[in-house]
Amino acid sequence: MGTQLMLAGLEPGGCGEMWNLTHHASILEIQRRYADAGADCIITNTFGGSRVMLRRHGHEGQLREINREAVQIAREAFGGKDGYVLGDIGPLGAILEPYGDLPQEEARAAYLEQASALVEGGADAIIIETQTSLEEIGIAIDAAKEAGAPSIIASLAYDLSNDRTFYVTMFGVKPDTAARFIGDRGANVVALNCGTGMDMTGAARVVKEYREYSTLPAMAQPNAGLPVLEGGKAVYKQTPADMARGVPDALAAGTNIIGSCCGSTPLHTRAIREIVDEFNGRSRH
Repeated sequence: MGTQLMLAGLEPGGCGEMWNLTHHASILEIQRRYADAGADCIITNTFGGSRVMLRRHGHEGQLREINREAVQIAREAFGGKDGYVLGDIGPLGAILEPYGDLPQEEARAAYLEQASALVEGGADAIIIETQTSLEEIGIAIDAAKEAGAPSIIASLAYDLSNDRTFYVTMFGVKPDTAARFIGDRGANVVALNCGTGMDMTGAARVVKEYREYSTLPAMAQPNAGLPVLEGGKAVYKQTPADMARGVPDALAAGTNIIGSCCGSTPLHTRAIREIVDEFNGRSRH
């Protein structure tokens, strides 16, 4: 979503979530392209929709409207077709006490407030994504449960180790530990997204580990390859065809819900959809 927002004209450092209220048509057009490309799930434009994040832009007073409108836009993007709206909750952008400055109670309240707004707006599930610590994702899962989320997806961001032998989060969490923790905490889907070196092949590796330590359904949303800097901007150059080549391995590893993260486009979604349909022995046409 962030990549698409910038392409649509969001200024660097701008509040993309506020576009739900000020640029309804732009957000709808972005999400409609993914639905038309074959997406069964659309994630709301609310990655930074918590009070902690919106406060940095002076929009915390509009939190409820921003999140509720995001759900409605995503629903509208399906154009009346069946589809699932996943209410997106990103990290709070601060380190929790005692290691950082953000009180855990403030984090809990922020997550509960955003999750409640998304659930009230009609989200089919809450996806807590791009998490790197068990403490924060645990608080977010608890908040989503308290908010009455119909389903909870807990997704971590992993980086490939320097020797390229394993994946681990910034806070040292490995997939096996995450899988056990997420299941014990009561989430419904164990997931991965984003991260340095996290492509479709890497997603297959992590999902395989998840499967060894959890019976929960698994979701994978890797990046469109590794970014390169061009003109001071991160550019993702993995083509849809290149990404799609790794999809069979990810599915064979046990991935139940598959998509893509940073740098991906509707063309990547279409390419993934085609492989998924082939894997399931069916055609969309």
